[in-house]
Amino acid sequence: MVKGTLLVAGTTSDAGKSVVTAGICRWLARRGVRVAPFKAQNMSLNSFVTADGAEIGRAQAAQAQAAGLEPTADMNPILLKPGSDRRSQVVVLGRPLADVDAMEYGAYKDQLRRVALESLNRLRSSYDVVVCEGAGSPTEINLRKGDIANMGLARAAGIPVIVVGDIDRGGVFASLYGTLALLDAEDQALISGFLINKFRGAPELLEPGLDMLRKLTGRSVYGVLPWLDGLWMDLEDSLALDNRRGTGPSDEPVVSGGSVVSGGSAVSGGSVVSGGPARLSGGSVVSGGPAGLSGGRSVVSGGVGAAAEGGLRVVVVRYPRISNFTDVDALVAEPGVVVRFVSSPGEVAEIHEADLVVLPGSRATVTDLEWLRRTGLADALLERRGPILGICGGYQMLARSIRDDVESGAGLVHGLGLLPASVEFAPEKTLARPVGEAYGCRVAAYEIHHGIVTVTGGDGEAGPFLDGCRAGAVWGTTWHGALENDDFRRAFLSDVAATAGRRFVPASGVSFAALRERHLDALGDLIEQYVDTDALLSLIEKGAPAGLPVAPPGGIR
Repeated sequence: MVKGTLLVAGTTSDAGKSVVTAGICRWLARRGVRVAPFKAQNMSLNSFVTADGAEIGRAQAAQAQAAGLEPTADMNPILLKPGSDRRSQVVVLGRPLADVDAMEYGAYKDQLRRVALESLNRLRSSYDVVVCEGAGSPTEINLRKGDIANMGLARAAGIPVIVVGDIDRGGVFASLYGTLALLDAEDQALISGFLINKFRGAPELLEPGLDMLRKLTGRSVYGVLPWLDGLWMDLEDSLALDNRRGTGPSDEPVVSGGSVVSGGSAVSGGSVVSGGPARLSGGSVVSGGPAGLSGGRSVVSGGVGAAAEGGLRVVVVRYPRISNFTDVDALVAEPGVVVRFVSSPGEVAEIHEADLVVLPGSRATVTDLEWLRRTGLADALLERRGPILGICGGYQMLARSIRDDVESGAGLVHGLGLLPASVEFAPEKTLARPVGEAYGCRVAAYEIHHGIVTVTGGDGEAGPFLDGCRAGAVWGTTWHGALENDDFRRAFLSDVAATAGRRFVPASGVSFAALRERHLDALGDLIEQYVDTDALLSLIEKGAPAGLPVAPPGGIR
C-alpha cells in the first residue's frame, strides 16, 4: 500500500489547487488508499462546521468527502476570514483566536507553524497518504520568511511539491518556470514537477512547450488536465465568481481537449491520444457551463429575464464580504432555476424582476449593509414586493436594528426593517450543526455567526422559519446548508413560486448529495485519465527526486 505525503501548489489563486487536491483524494480513495486532505492555512469566507463544532474551510470539507471522511479541524488548522482589506479573524483548530492586521499576524506565526505541523503529523500517523493543498502561490517571495502553507511547510515536513498552472489565463509556461526560478535552491529541491490545468485545443500543439519546460527545468510534467464544463460546487472564494458563467441545468461534465495518459506516455514526450471531447464516466447532470478544473461558478449569464416559462428566477446579492455563497449551490442544481449574482447599481432592475432575491452570508454585516445602501440595492429591496430570503448575515440585515460592538464596532445601526427582529453581536462565535423542521421536512444545517437574532414582532406579525422567522414574502434564518436538504428545498421553492405567482414545479428526483458525489467522481476520473498516475504514486512514496537542477535566478545567492 502506498504511503507518503504530497503538496499541491499553484502558480496563482484559482489555478485549480483545491479541486486537483479533491480529485487526487477521490482517485486514491477509490484505489483503497486511506487518504486525508490538509491545508495548513486557508484564507476563505466559505467555511463549514465539523461534527464536533470546529470551523474549517469549505474546500477542505469537500476534499474530506472526496476521501470518504468526516472533516476534522486538523484538515485545516488555520483559517483566515477577512473582515476588511486589512484585518482578518484568525481561526485556529476551529475556534476564533484573534482579529489582526497583516503586521499583527506576524506575532502569531511561530505558534501557528507549530499548530499546523502538529495537525499534519496527526494526519500522517492516522492515514496512508496526506494530500496537502498550498495557498496562493509558493513564490510570494515577500512572504516566504513566515510562510507556513507552501514551501515553509514542505521544507519543514520534507514534502514533494507539484505546481498547478492555469493555461486558460495565458502565460502558463512563464508562470510555471517563474514559480520555480524565483525560489531558492533548497525550496527548488522539493519542486518535483508540474500539472497544466484547464487546457482546450489540440494536444499536439502543446507538446513543444512541454518539451521545452522539461528541458529548462529538468522536471516532469505529470499531466495536462482538460477544460471541464459543469463543475461549480464548493468554490474556495468569490474570486471564481468573476471568471465563470454557465448555460443551464442540463449539461453533464464534459472534457474538451487534453491528453489521455497511460503509464506516463503522454507526459514523457511519447504518443498523445486525443480523439476530441470525451464524456466522463459517472458524469452527472448539473447546471453546467464553462468551469475548467477550477470549479468555476455555474450560473446563467443572460440575466433573470432569461428564465424559461415555468422556471424560477433567483438573484443573489454579491456584497464585498460575501461568505458561504455555496448555500445557493443547491438552487443552481435545481432544474428550471436560473441563478444570477448582482453587485452593481446598474443591476437594480434584476432585483425587481427576480422571483426570489437571496441575501447570503457576510463576514462584515454592518459594512456590507452600508454598501447595499450606497449602491441603491437596499432601496430596490425595500421597494420590492416579491420573495426575499436572508441567510445568516443576510438575515441580520433584514432585521429592524443591529447592535454590533464586536465585528464592526459601529454600535447601534438601523437594519432594512423587513423582518420584525433585532440583532446583537456576541463576543463568542456560535458554531453548531443544528437539526430542525420546516414545511414538515427534516432539515440538517450548520451555523457560523456572532450575531444573535431575536424576533421582536407581536402576535401574527411573523411566523417561524427554521431557527428564524417569516413575515409575508420575507424569510430569514441563520442556518447554512438548509437548501441542500432536498425535500425542504422543493417545498420552499414551491412556496416561493406560489408567492411570486410563478408556475414552477420543482423536479422530484434531484438529490443534491448524489450530485456532489458525482462531481467528486468526475474529479477523480480526470486524475485517473489525464495524469501519469504511476509517476504520481512514485512521487508520493519516494519523495522529491534527488539531484533536481537549480533554475536561475532564484537559486543564485
